Amino acid sequence: MFFASRELSDVYYTEGTIGNYALAYALGWARSPYRLTGTDTYRPRYIEDLTPIADNCYILPAYPVTGNASFRFERFNALSDSYWYAMTNNRVATARADLPLRRTGKKPSTFRPSNFPQTGRLRTIERGNRFQTLVFGDLELPEYIRVGKFMSKVRIDIKQELQVTLLPLGEYNSNVYLSAADLPVNLDLIAFDTISMPPVSLLKNLRFRGAAWQIGDFILPANLKFCGGNRHE
Repeated sequence: MFFASRELSDVYYTEGTIGNYALAYALGWARSPYRLTGTDTYRPRYIEDLTPIADNCYILPAYPVTGNASFRFERFNALSDSYWYAMTNNRVATARADLPLRRTGKKPSTFRPSNFPQTGRLRTIERGNRFQTLVFGDLELPEYIRVGKFMSKVRIDIKQELQVTLLPLGEYNSNVYLSAADLPVNLDLIAFDTISMPPVSLLKNLRFRGAAWQIGDFILPANLKFCGGNRHE
């Protein structure tokens, strides 16, 4: 499973977690147009896609059951095998005739950038990893979903159904992963660890002051909702 969570030089790292926005799309709760046009081409659509379902369902970011995910590195090479090619600004020209057609300035080395990496290494989550999450709502979950940039096939196992108990205002330690943009506005964050990844940073080991939910052995802030806070990254 591959997500470009971090990009360092020509290495693209997948973090050991699965964001809840990615899971919402993978489960079919939210859908974006197949082709984006106009101003939508240049900005994300998470608020438009997730806000309509925010009152009916929610899912936490998924994290490894064992505490740590295992990874594998793979190398990719998308360079052309043609007789002649040249590296330009984030693209490969495979014929000399292409160069003047792509030129955007007077200088010989100015070309239209495509931002498609041609070579590099990927850190992917390898097969056999198991992740856990909490799903809120009266919804039927599929047996399999497709997740990540390679549309990897993931099996879903429902372990148990748990009741939500509302805890009074107080100071609590949360033992789940949380999306920073989904926390209620009035929640007082005391301490946490950050996992920086697009589109929204995740929080773990959160200590907070406010209302809380207890779900089995899990404690987390109450009133979580997609794009429900003011902490958008």
